Formats: sequence, structure tokens, C-alpha cells
Amino acid sequence: MSVQRINLHLVSDATGETLNAIARATTVQFEQANIVHHRWSLIRTRFQLHRVLEGIEQEPGPVLSTLVDRALRSDLETTCGRLNVPIVNVLDPVMNLLQEYIGEQVSARPGRQYVLNADYFQRIDAMHYVLAHDDGQSQPGLAEADVVLVGVSRSSKTPTCFYLANRGIKAANVPLVPNLPEPPGLDDVACPVIGLTLDPQALIDIRRHRLRLIGTGPNAPGGRQTSTDYIDEETVKAELLWARRLCTRRGWPVIDVTRRSIEETAATVLQLMEAWHQRRHTGITVKPT
Repeated sequence: MSVQRINLHLVSDATGETLNAIARATTVQFEQANIVHHRWSLIRTRFQLHRVLEGIEQEPGPVLSTLVDRALRSDLETTCGRLNVPIVNVLDPVMNLLQEYIGEQVSARPGRQYVLNADYFQRIDAMHYVLAHDDGQSQPGLAEADVVLVGVSRSSKTPTCFYLANRGIKAANVPLVPNLPEPPGLDDVACPVIGLTLDPQALIDIRRHRLRLIGTGPNAPGGRQTSTDYIDEETVKAELLWARRLCTRRGWPVIDVTRRSIEETAATVLQLMEAWHQRRHTGITVKPT
């Protein structure tokens, strides 16, 4: 069966993150189509829109739009009608629902979600915090954390922390290393501590890839070597078992990230954070299992 090529145009007056997320969530369901994304972001003037219209005319295909400026929307819809390509203004159903429910007309100002307000500066502070507290750095600063992630080396702690920082969450991560004293300071934090774990073979594959990137290991150029325990199957299994037992003993919930994307792991972290705060608010305590 031949693979069908589809041009999908994503037209936004802001960064295009909304459309990118919608496109990712929907296009993966079509396995027999080669969907080519044409991303048009920060489209706020007729001059900028002219480039978009030319691109759609040269490579026609469905259009997803988040333009809120009425004049630009009208020009885009007119061109799509002339070319007989479908267009969906993806924000309209929600905007119309809220407009009717709230009883207030929308302001139609592009990019309002990216204004330099308190939320923006909270995200920046969270980014700085993650950088300063990555991999167990600046232990005294753990008192400021919103959440602490613990786990063995290469268990996705750092990327998950950065993703959470983009949500304004100050996330610290602390490595768990067998045969070393338990990380200090975790008894005193006023936030949830959450463990990350994964399948041993998946962890070995990740670590092998890491060693190749930094030029060490059994097949490293120039004969540079590193400890084989880092990727030895039995040693890795024992390391993961020790870390999970530590989390269980300390009453820290554990997330298996083997088949989870960073986004899914972060979403689970947020759920566990909410549950932790609800327990604190109601005074309910949960005994370690």
C-alpha cells in the first residue's frame, strides 16, 4: 500500500505550542499517511500572513489555526475556501463555550498567555532552581523545593525536573547510590519525595547509550574504560532493588518510567503532589507499604 502524503498547516499568532500538541495527539493515530507539518508561528500582521497563504497555495492541505485577530482569520479562511482546503479554528469551541457561560466577549488579543506576569517569572525561578539543584547539588536549598525526585543514575530525574519547571514547579533531584550513606536532608523537606525507577534492561540500554556519547565504556575509542558495574545486569538489578526498598522504607511513592514519556511521568508526579497536599490538609497519614 502506498503511503499518502498530507500537508498539514499549523497557523498560530503565538508560539504554536497548542497546535503542535493537538497535531501530535491526533496524527499519530493515522499509520498509513505521511503527514508533513508546516508550522507558521507568530503570525500577527498581514505581511506575515501573506507568507502563510503562499505556502498553503504551493502545498495545499488542511489548516489548523489559532489566530484570534478577526481580519487575519478572515483572509486565511477566504484563501482556504478558494483553494478548497478545510480549515479548523481549534480554539473556537472552547472560546464560544466560555464566552456564553461567562457572559463576556473575548478580547481577541494574540499571545496573551505569554505575558510577563507572575506565572512567567515563577517558571523562570523554577528553571534556575532546577539548574542549581540538579543531581543532588545545593542540599541546603531542598527546603525550597516543591517536590524532590530520587532515583538511580539515568532514571529520567533531570528531564522530568526541567519539564516540571516549565510548569512553575521547583523540582530538585537527588541520586540514590548503593553503598553510600542515604542522601542527607530528605527528612526535613516540607514537600513530597517521589522515586523514579525503570526496567533493568531499559536502564542498561540508556546507560550504554550515555557511555557511547561521552566516549567511555568497553567499545570506547582510544580504549577508555569505565566501571562495568554501571551496565552489568546483575549489579543493575541489585541497584534498582535497593533503591525501591529504600523508597518503600521511607514511604516515598515510586513511578515506573519504563514506558512513560517525560510528559506522562511529570503528569503522574503532579497527581502525587496533589494527593500529598490533600493528605496534609486533611491530616491523613499513609503508612509505608
